[in-house]
Amino acid sequence: MAKIIAVCVSEKKGEKKKTIKEGVLKEEYGLIGDAHADSSWHRQVSMLSQSSVDKMQALGVDVGPGDFAENLTIEGMDLFSLPIGTRFSVGHDIILEMTQIGKECHDHCAIYQQVGTCIMPTEGIFTRVIKGGKVKSGDELKII
Repeated sequence: MAKIIAVCVSEKKGEKKKTIKEGVLKEEYGLIGDAHADSSWHRQVSMLSQSSVDKMQALGVDVGPGDFAENLTIEGMDLFSLPIGTRFSVGHDIILEMTQIGKECHDHCAIYQQVGTCIMPTEGIFTRVIKGGKVKSGDELKII
């Protein structure tokens, strides 16, 4: 079973996100209170698998949930191996649709500068919120 292990937000773009107890995903907008939430684009919510974070930890980097600026850290599913258009249910109400895998990093982050690589550009995914609701650590994530 895949599940959410962290919900993360930041007030500004370009910074690590902090873990919060619970958040609200707003339909066609994103995670309320997060700098990346925006109704005008397809990257409303970012997600990263814990297995991707584990790869960076194996390189000796001290990282955890939110350090790659992801909104949702997931355990039990390799998100980047799924096709664009995949839909997920989160908890009881939320529906997300994958819109992009990876992203171009124009200014290499501190993690890249430290070890010469970063996983978000190839393994992070982006989704849009089809149906919103409350999200918290422990919520189940399913492909629908």
